[in-house]
Amino acid sequence: MKGMSLLLAPLLALAAGAAAFAAYGADPAAAYAAMARAALGSAHGLSECVVKATPLVFTGLAVALPATMQLWNIGAEGQFAWGAVAATWVALFAAPHLPGPLVLPAAFAAGALAGAAWAALPGALKARLGASEILTTLLLNYVALIAMEHLFFGPWRDPHGLGFPGTALFPDAALNPRLPGTRIHLGLPLGLGLALLLHLVLSRTAFGYRVRAMGLAPRAARYAGMDLARHTVLVLALAGGMAGLAGACEVTGIHHKLQEGVAVGLGYDGIVAACLARLKPAAVPLSALVLGAVAVGGEGL
Repeated sequence: MKGMSLLLAPLLALAAGAAAFAAYGADPAAAYAAMARAALGSAHGLSECVVKATPLVFTGLAVALPATMQLWNIGAEGQFAWGAVAATWVALFAAPHLPGPLVLPAAFAAGALAGAAWAALPGALKARLGASEILTTLLLNYVALIAMEHLFFGPWRDPHGLGFPGTALFPDAALNPRLPGTRIHLGLPLGLGLALLLHLVLSRTAFGYRVRAMGLAPRAARYAGMDLARHTVLVLALAGGMAGLAGACEVTGIHHKLQEGVAVGLGYDGIVAACLARLKPAAVPLSALVLGAVAVGGEGL
């Protein structure tokens, strides 16, 4: 049955897409061929698939980890945004006071901490008041996005930017290094390393055992003395930290400034990446790459 579902899912998706193309009067075969050429037909296309997939690895993990404990983090978009904001603050305001080699690590750390703090808030509401983390994480996305837009439309707007919303460009010390000739940046090995680490933690450590036990049988876990409230806050904070790190990597590696277009639904796409991976951290990079290829193919189409 599992093998059949893995076969039917992409076939049904392709059939639905073909029906949509046909409804618009387009040849489905030609459309799919154009998408394949854009995503897979050149070294540039392949590298762009990796670029699109990189933030989805982080946001997919930010969904997959709490899901192991039956917690649903719908707030990776807001956590991503705060990660980008915190990394921008380091690049623009703290960098002049830091040694050059420490600027980028500080930006990454600030992004992760900002995302973790933002996710810990709905974690605490869930642990102490029983508030639904689905609603609180979702609604906090809008608060984060409005706050981010306020900054680059208002107090952080570049006075030399000819009136366009956005901050000044980051100094060189705050730029995420890229693979020569591509836009692939340091976020890729960081994301892959996190996926492997999370897989090992969940499958081979006492902490991972507790998280899985609380997800499978919360009443039994509580009876065994496991602190469900503390782990709720901790797991959501860790998830938010990964989404925040995604924001830091994107703003330092792709945009090099905080501006419109930094947060474009990557947190929500992470939910899809996690679900396609069956909520297994080790499989998230592969599902993220599939979504990245679809995104690049769609742009080419």
